[in-house]
Amino acid sequence: MEEKPQMVASPQAIIYKTRGDYFLHVPVTLSEDRKSLLAYPAPQDVFSGGDLAYPVRLENGYLLDRRGISPSSAFIKLTYYEYSRLGKTPTAEEIMKMILDDDPFTIMYQCGPKHTFRDIESELNAVILDGKEVNFKKLK
Repeated sequence: MEEKPQMVASPQAIIYKTRGDYFLHVPVTLSEDRKSLLAYPAPQDVFSGGDLAYPVRLENGYLLDRRGISPSSAFIKLTYYEYSRLGKTPTAEEIMKMILDDDPFTIMYQCGPKHTFRDIESELNAVILDGKEVNFKKLK
């Protein structure tokens, strides 16, 4: 019997710009109408590889997501560090009261699966400097 190739789900590389400086702040996911909370991390979930999961700064003001954001994400007033120090996960109601900006993105692109990049930061910077990010899938 012939084996079928296995499909591997890979997180997508998402680059974005925001209206304000939310670099240090934790993103959460809102409903499409932005009136309710769909997803948010536990304090121990704001890490990536043992470090706080701040986005990666790229050229021309772009940021590379490391947390799993989408066009319906928003940022809360707590920084990654502050959030990681919480003794317990806040309630959805508490998170909703912490939202700084419920529509923070000026532009967002999906750049393909992260595993397809050898050096994601330098490859994305090269695309951005060439003005070719517009060839990626525009999410916002």
